[in-house]
Amino acid sequence: MSAYLDTRVTLFSGRLWTDDALEALIEMPDGAVAERLTGRGLPQLATGYDRTGGTPYPRSLEQRIIGQILDETRVLIRPLTGDARAFLDFWTARFEMSNVKTLLRGKMTDERPAAILARLIPMGSFGRLDNQDLAHAEDAGELLRRLEAGPYAGIVRRARRAFEQSHDPFSLDAALDRGYYEGLVQRAQPLEDTLGAPFRGLMANLVDRINLVWLLRYRFNYGLPPAQVYYLLVASRYSLSGTRLRELAALDSLEAVLAALPAAWRTQLPGAADIPAVFARMEHAATGQALRVLRSRVPEIARAFAYLILRERDLRAVRAVLRGRHLGLPDDDIRLALRRAAAGLS
Repeated sequence: MSAYLDTRVTLFSGRLWTDDALEALIEMPDGAVAERLTGRGLPQLATGYDRTGGTPYPRSLEQRIIGQILDETRVLIRPLTGDARAFLDFWTARFEMSNVKTLLRGKMTDERPAAILARLIPMGSFGRLDNQDLAHAEDAGELLRRLEAGPYAGIVRRARRAFEQSHDPFSLDAALDRGYYEGLVQRAQPLEDTLGAPFRGLMANLVDRINLVWLLRYRFNYGLPPAQVYYLLVASRYSLSGTRLRELAALDSLEAVLAALPAAWRTQLPGAADIPAVFARMEHAATGQALRVLRSRVPEIARAFAYLILRERDLRAVRAVLRGRHLGLPDDDIRLALRRAAAGLS
């Protein structure tokens, strides 16, 4: 298993886009875009996203990018068994959580089942849900009851209670997000115990970053009270523990929260004056960490996880360039969108 997975990760890592390659994609003539994408193993992205408009493609750009991520994950997961396979399999479930949200929003707005189904991400062999059945549920409440009888029962149960209390789409989405990441943390635990610091560091950075950005958004963008903010965060055993998150949520300004962070976090955030800047700096630090793991001689599952983190960030950047070209934006505007995409903000 080690030789196969290590070899695959090494080969796949050659597909990652450098800053220079992305700059070249921005500037190249329209006729060269499809060839460049195909040459870099992305033929499914090559249709319909240049300045000429091209022929409409039956799947959205977002669906195609996620399809690429799922295809590569399918290859990497092939030799895995036990805890390692369960973890990477569940890593793909966040895309199916996006489908759950689409289904729920469609039911809340009385959208036709066919229209809902057309917007779902094709999950292929990673799919766990009967989308046809779910799309024909009578309403959001019935949809949640059907979901609660399926493979995501633990995630959906809390979300259903939140929905029944408030009928607020935000609370529903937040409960689904929290439930998913707590499930991921649970599946990571046995791997952290056996693989040690490289894998645990990737998980800690991911969960702490999510919790801090959610805390800042919920508290200062949405004006939620501290107790509600804390309730919506992921239960964590990492450096931003539950006790520390409760203390941070009680503070009254972004500046106060940043000043109260552990020293290791503060060194990553010099000069961050708003939430997007905080996220961008944290994402930059996470990218550096993932690159170090990918390039080191550590357990193969840690390298595979690092690659998948980087690949998703990578394809967000490609998406930003292709969208900009398709819309006919000036190159400088595409570069701005690219910086935002690299920070996970587009």
